[in-house]
Amino acid sequence: MTGTDVRTQAEDSGPSGYAAARLRLLTEGARSGPPRRAALAELTDDWLAGLFTAAAQDTAGVSLVAVGGYGRGELSPRSDLDLLLLHDGGDPGAVAALADRLWYPVWDLGLALDHSVRTPAEARKTAGEDLKVHLGLLDARHLAGDLGLTAGLRTAVLADWRNQAPRRLPELQALCVERADRQGELQYLLEPDLKEARGGLRDVTALRAVAASWLADAPREGLADARRSLLDVRDALHLATGRATDRLALQEQDQVAAGLGLLDADTLLRQVYEAARVISYASDVTWREVGRVLRSRAVRPRLRAMLSGGKPAPERSPLAEGVVEQDGEVVLARAARPERDPVLPLRAAAAAAQAGLPLSLHAVRRMAAIVRPLPTPWPAEAREQLVTLLGSGRPTVDVWEALEAEGLISRLLPDWERVRCRPQRNAVHVWTVDRHLIETAVRASELTRRVSRPDLLLVAALLHDIGKGWPGDHSVAGEIIAKDVAARIGFDRADVAVLSALVRHHLLLIETATRRDLDDPATVRSVAEAVGTQGTLELLHALTESDALATGPAAWSSWRGSLVADLVRRVSAVLAGDAPEEPEPAAPTAEQERLAIEAFRTGGPVLALRAQTEPVTGEEPAGGPEPLGVELLIAVPDQPAVLPAVAGVLAVHRLTVRTAELRTLRLPDDVRTGSSGSVLLLNWRVAAEYGSLPQAARLRADLVRALDGTLDIAGRLAERDAAYPRRRGWTAPPPRVTVAPAASHHATVIEVRAQDAPGLLHRIGTALEKAGVRVRSMHVSTLGSNAVDAFYVTTGVGAPLPGADAASLAQALEETLRG
Repeated sequence: MTGTDVRTQAEDSGPSGYAAARLRLLTEGARSGPPRRAALAELTDDWLAGLFTAAAQDTAGVSLVAVGGYGRGELSPRSDLDLLLLHDGGDPGAVAALADRLWYPVWDLGLALDHSVRTPAEARKTAGEDLKVHLGLLDARHLAGDLGLTAGLRTAVLADWRNQAPRRLPELQALCVERADRQGELQYLLEPDLKEARGGLRDVTALRAVAASWLADAPREGLADARRSLLDVRDALHLATGRATDRLALQEQDQVAAGLGLLDADTLLRQVYEAARVISYASDVTWREVGRVLRSRAVRPRLRAMLSGGKPAPERSPLAEGVVEQDGEVVLARAARPERDPVLPLRAAAAAAQAGLPLSLHAVRRMAAIVRPLPTPWPAEAREQLVTLLGSGRPTVDVWEALEAEGLISRLLPDWERVRCRPQRNAVHVWTVDRHLIETAVRASELTRRVSRPDLLLVAALLHDIGKGWPGDHSVAGEIIAKDVAARIGFDRADVAVLSALVRHHLLLIETATRRDLDDPATVRSVAEAVGTQGTLELLHALTESDALATGPAAWSSWRGSLVADLVRRVSAVLAGDAPEEPEPAAPTAEQERLAIEAFRTGGPVLALRAQTEPVTGEEPAGGPEPLGVELLIAVPDQPAVLPAVAGVLAVHRLTVRTAELRTLRLPDDVRTGSSGSVLLLNWRVAAEYGSLPQAARLRADLVRALDGTLDIAGRLAERDAAYPRRRGWTAPPPRVTVAPAASHHATVIEVRAQDAPGLLHRIGTALEKAGVRVRSMHVSTLGSNAVDAFYVTTGVGAPLPGADAASLAQALEETLRG
């Protein structure tokens, strides 16, 4: 059926015909994108015009007008119909009756309707008071009735907008900023709002409004394609969900991708991010131009006065060879020759970042069009300018994005293309891969005083995740890429080796510090062997902190920082020639001994809570040392199932376990009252999931009940787990349990990776108890929704498990967690 046939059916059959024609149009597989949106708008136009003609006795002095998105002809499957019934102030009763005959058929079909009834004067008055109304009227489009009435309103509204632009455009910019702060940046969100987030469809509407003011215009290249791409995604989202939603939720992304013929949800997100990046960059350039024009209008009278007095107005200030500042932007000098100067893009970018100024769009486009490629290896100046750009702090981000918008980054670093706009489906990460790399460089620029080779730190920060665009372990792939890139940009062989090692081992310190026993000499030796030199260790420490800080708030804390610093101190000693000694069992502290004696005498558990505080590095914070958590000391007469009982009680009280050590203490004969026995000492560091810590007395009471079997921990945790909201259409990846070979000489290290959930440690502890192994210590790490826990286990006599037994234990534990 052709578009004409669809419209004819709608006109012939009234509302039911329109509904059938609309449904057929939306289900036609061969018709999508702009053609379908235009056909849906045309179909709706014809139907509403028919309603208007049938309902209006006299069309003089009254008209039906589409505004907002409908006025632009952007009808997605579930879009609202934005309508204005415009009249000249005639018979109010007749106008009200006409409105009813128009609105009710729309409501009867279940279509969302945003409607108003106004005279032209009322419409202009409302627009003057409400910026959003004014924006909607800028797209007013005549549907039916008195065309002169509609044309007069359009002319007046546009004239008002242009006359009021110096006041209204700053209001519009403030509205965009407020919305971006509330909704976030579309190009980085895992569940973005296609309309409201920065770089979304609202920003495109704002750019159209700026263009309508005649004050400034947006860069047009790529903008129409980006807008069309987001509209296509929204269409597919409406069809997939059957709802008028702009939120691209995780559970709908695969279906939306399939509806658009894309490979998978990652391909969909990357397409969305690329479109959002174009729109965001266009917005930045446009609002900068608006500010420049408004400033020039404000200073023009003073400028005339200066010129009439014979004093020349300052125009350009030199920043670097071929680079000057003009009117708050970095532009090319008149004598610059981009076609003869391949280093110019990096020199201009470094100068802009150092000055904290934006790069002119015209300058970037001119360099992208005619600059020659850099030779291989790069000249020393190019490498130095790249390091300067990376070390300039926060301004680096905007300058880098300006280069990337015109394709200059991918020309300088071809491997960048694989990570550009690449999503990271991990709640810990707040950025795409490429933006995370730049954020890491920004964080590293704050730590350059801590290392002897800041240039290597900054380049390693830029490249540490470059392997995420390739299959397999991104650290292994990244090492190969970093070696090639480092040689290409002109580092010598020794520096190339250091950079590739930093990329290969950029997760080594944080993973070892949070998942391994630092008192075990094997742990420290393995890190020392991987790092090799003090200089590399120094760089790796700074890179680790920069990477974690750039990942997101959940990836770094004072506690993690203290563990990494402790590991670095121990590894540094080994690299200096002080081999770690085999640790002797530490004597119990006075407090531990007191708790153990009391536990043995009473026959029940004894607890003590103590806050742990320590400044991480440098001077103590102004508010005092940062909390590292709370130390929970527990002494329990040696008996079965202590670990799962304690882990379960802590989970019931919503306490997060960070580390745990377990040891057996045999008491002197003189306090054993003639009997034999021992006490388990558990030293745990915990933190409240939210709220304040429970009282030790309450923890002890529940632990007593857990040990004697009167507290149903599994039932309590199951009830809480059932109350957790479930994410529709999403299944957590299965758990994985492995044995870490040669991780310790004193125990077998079992590493568990699973979806974090209430009572996970309780389930693991129960499984280990059933397996008949003893847990010497455990090291808990939670990254977003993922738990990565390491358990140091031994046989009943304190020896590591035989290889076959360790493998069987790992398999049994994985099966338990899968169940």
